Amino acid sequence: MLAARTPSQTTDSRTLLSVISASSVGTLIEWYDFYIFGSLAAILSSQFFPKDNPTAALLSTLATFAAGFVVRPFGALVFGRLGDLVGRKYTFLVTLVLMGGSTFLIGLIPGYETIGFWAPLLVLILRLVQGLALGGEYGGAATYVAEHAPVGRRGYYTSFIQTTATLGLFVSLGVILITRETLGLDAFTSWGWRVPFLLSILLVAVSIVIRLRMAESPLFAKLKSEGKVSKNPLAESFGKKQNLKMVLLALFGATAGQGVIWYTGQFYALSFIQNACNIEFVQANTIVAIALLIATPFFVIFGGLSDRIGRKNIMLAGMALGVLTYRPIYQKMYELADLTQKQELGEQTQISTTRERPAGSADFVTTTTINKVFADGTTANETTRQTQSATDSSKPEVKKTVTLSTGNATLMMLLILIQVLYVTMVYGPIAAFLVELFPTRIRYTSMSLPYHIGNGVFGGLTPFIATALVATATKANEATAGTVDKPYLEGLWYPILVAGVCFIIGLLYITKSESDRRSGANE
Repeated sequence: MLAARTPSQTTDSRTLLSVISASSVGTLIEWYDFYIFGSLAAILSSQFFPKDNPTAALLSTLATFAAGFVVRPFGALVFGRLGDLVGRKYTFLVTLVLMGGSTFLIGLIPGYETIGFWAPLLVLILRLVQGLALGGEYGGAATYVAEHAPVGRRGYYTSFIQTTATLGLFVSLGVILITRETLGLDAFTSWGWRVPFLLSILLVAVSIVIRLRMAESPLFAKLKSEGKVSKNPLAESFGKKQNLKMVLLALFGATAGQGVIWYTGQFYALSFIQNACNIEFVQANTIVAIALLIATPFFVIFGGLSDRIGRKNIMLAGMALGVLTYRPIYQKMYELADLTQKQELGEQTQISTTRERPAGSADFVTTTTINKVFADGTTANETTRQTQSATDSSKPEVKKTVTLSTGNATLMMLLILIQVLYVTMVYGPIAAFLVELFPTRIRYTSMSLPYHIGNGVFGGLTPFIATALVATATKANEATAGTVDKPYLEGLWYPILVAGVCFIIGLLYITKSESDRRSGANE
């Protein structure tokens, strides 16, 4: 028997395409704004924090990056409530303006050497505003599309929203690479990194024009016309036992595991090959960008498949694969760049040394560069800079970069692609899964909170916690003469543990028939 038609099922295909396009463009831009900070973490650490301890500066930058994720649940509460009271359209129009404005302003903040402590403080404040804005954006966009889509096709249509997170990261990497190649390394490191931040204001302006033309969701408009809009979405969402149970199940049975899989497969993978493997900046970003581009259609594939076979099994399979394969995948990634396992062509080694006195300084700077070539086509560059004064000599600054051969770079891309495919499995169906758990009158609020705790707290902290675990293990290794086996893999225990626990809870407790939820019972 066919279910009764809801307002969302009467949306014609042209209108639905317009809804998806308008929602996706804006959401993509918000993800772009949010992720250029993480993509430029290594450079930002030297711009906004003291340079005397690079590891501490990187961890401080990742902590600032993570702070934007931690406040996302508060944004979900503020803007989710507003969306259930006022409407979907205007709420995520406000979030777009907040996100774009904050990103633009980050690009204008002077560095630590110019304004000192104010630099990281201002960046942190703007990062928090970004987090609040994103906390209100995703729930609104996913809800808006779902409430226009035919009930039995929500997985397929909302999956287009899911592609925007990865495409936003892809676009951010593309803009960064183009800017760096256009300006050159020195200019990009000095001031060119600001360009991707400043460009966001143009993208946001275009998206605002598009979103102003959007109509309200038909399901919410119907509720409003009938006077059935929730008077207190927060109390209904979290004060009623049955709904609170679904919120907790959504968090610990789905979104927490989905969040760590998402950020491990994309962000931590990029951080790992840059910092643990020392892969050259352009090559590292290109490898990840290609993997993201190839994998993106699978968000739609798995979203559509979830309409036919259910959301639960696809999402849990993605989590299980991450738990079982992360360590061997990352071990292989490390080995591809491990110079100790490669045959060096000593006759092709080049060493150069320069000694100069910077303008306005009484100190000399000695720079030694060693270029090595290996039999498999890999090349390595090690640059040591030491400042020497009449009374003292500073600790040398050592920078190592590895450029993989074409074959090894392709294999590295495939290893990251596998991880991103896990991401598409857990993330493609999640929007429809969350939308269908909660009734229309409190949907924006109810789905936004577990989503942003799962992604913002559990997922967003992944790069910071994983990097900190690796740093701790490495330090312990230095103090105990190598008693920690493979310290570079220690960071993976965090996503493995969270995804594993979430898999078990989801397997045991997500038992309600997804076909029942797809029947429109929560409308």
